[in-house]
Amino acid sequence: MSVNEPLTSSPCFSLCSYDRGSTFNVFVGKGQLIAGMDKALVGMCVNERRFVKIPPKLAYGSEGVSGVIPPNAVLHFDVLLIDLWNPEDEVQVETYFKPEKCTRTVQVSDFVRYHYNGTFLDGTLFDSSHNRMRTYDTYVGIGWLIPGMDQGLLGMCIGEKRIITIPPFLAYGEEGDGKEIPGQASLVFDVALLDLHNPKDGITIENQLVPESCERRTQTGDFIRYHYNGTLLDGTLFDSSYSRNRTYDTYVGKGYVIAGMDEGLLGVCTGERRRIIIPPHLGYGEEGRGKIPGSAVLVFDIHVADFHNPSDSVSITVNYKPSNCSLLSKKGDYLKYHYNASLLDGTLLVSTHSLGKTYNIVLGSGQVVIGMDMGLQDMCVGERRTVVIPPHLGYGEDGVEGEVPGSAVLVFDIELLELVSGLPEGYMFVWNGEVSPNLFEEIDQNHDGEVLLEEFSEYIQAQVDSGKGKLAPGFDFEKIVKNMFTNQDRDGNGKRNCISRSGEVCGSLEIAAKKQKCSLCSSLYNQPVTKQVLE
Repeated sequence: MSVNEPLTSSPCFSLCSYDRGSTFNVFVGKGQLIAGMDKALVGMCVNERRFVKIPPKLAYGSEGVSGVIPPNAVLHFDVLLIDLWNPEDEVQVETYFKPEKCTRTVQVSDFVRYHYNGTFLDGTLFDSSHNRMRTYDTYVGIGWLIPGMDQGLLGMCIGEKRIITIPPFLAYGEEGDGKEIPGQASLVFDVALLDLHNPKDGITIENQLVPESCERRTQTGDFIRYHYNGTLLDGTLFDSSYSRNRTYDTYVGKGYVIAGMDEGLLGVCTGERRRIIIPPHLGYGEEGRGKIPGSAVLVFDIHVADFHNPSDSVSITVNYKPSNCSLLSKKGDYLKYHYNASLLDGTLLVSTHSLGKTYNIVLGSGQVVIGMDMGLQDMCVGERRTVVIPPHLGYGEDGVEGEVPGSAVLVFDIELLELVSGLPEGYMFVWNGEVSPNLFEEIDQNHDGEVLLEEFSEYIQAQVDSGKGKLAPGFDFEKIVKNMFTNQDRDGNGKRNCISRSGEVCGSLEIAAKKQKCSLCSSLYNQPVTKQVLE
């Protein structure tokens, strides 16, 4: 029976009885009242107040009530109706808001989280989850709730709001709850459903965008970078990688994330967007975490930036190769090339075209990341290729601050423009012909029996200029010559070096010269291009 429905025959009603501090509860029309009161109460509404005058013949007549009501007394009652219900009443449900999209409704054995205000029929508040700032969380239909609430929650949608009116025999009955709720009280609950799930639920995946080209999907053991917005089922945002301006990076299927996310991240493509709905037993459980309440269903809208596997190597796709491709790049060669560098999702990082100059390196000398050294091998001038480099062969977990994200897979579109063949591995200088038999005299220009750095440098420059000798390409001339000289200046005085008229070291010169791959002295023949030269 609703608040505004007038009282008819056979209802039970509660009247104010101020001196006793409790209501007067009675069925109407069942002979439990004097005849005048039975008639006077018919048609009353909850919260209606009436002044009732009852003559003796409809009250206690000529006998009265000994010690209380004299014979033939006219009785006056000031009546305020607090509550009323009928034994035939059922739970009443009035939905006042329902979302347009309702893909699932509450069923028996579901677990729900909802907010409520609990009042009596007269509007008196007896309880509120809002005041506690915590939802009421419970199973539905298995006896954890009063029967009327078990019935009233069935069929609700996430986000729905409804008024559930429960007669006392489907609530706390004649005894009440012993606290706030008196016996025979009808209860009114204003309920807003926040989420629901069933213990048998798995994750739900809704694909929002799947790229047309998807050559590879994530598998267990892959490392993935993705952005996400994390919300509750009612849309409340609890976390977002976008707000931190950084992807969330983790392994898939290895237990680094909650079980539901581990499962939800399997089978995605780079660039894919999907929604992953995770029940609490595959999320943060009954306890919750941080801004996530206990027993909450989680919704993650993810966008996959890239992924790789730690076992991945460099991937090379040749887009164009000239018909004449006999000279291939190798370690030690000096290369000039253009490139566009981007992330797997297409985000452009840098382009030499926009910088207006080529990128120049000595291949295999550590001037670029390992993956690029690998990707430029065996390339001919004019060739264009795409090189995909996993982070362990790129910039690793740290990336480059402000330029390359940590753990990012890199994509380079490369065009090789120029190739200068390098020297055999380990050499800084080689002869292009026969070595002069008067090598020392030619270097020692002032004939003082010692070779200074200036003399050494001038001689090397002359040999290179005349085409008789060749330095390792791509390095600074002064640094490489100084490095060669320092390697021979055994006493470190800056004057005397290994080249002397009588030094046994120079005896090796003739042997190396015969191979036509000698430097100026034996300690110079086989000098690796060291880090000092590169810096």
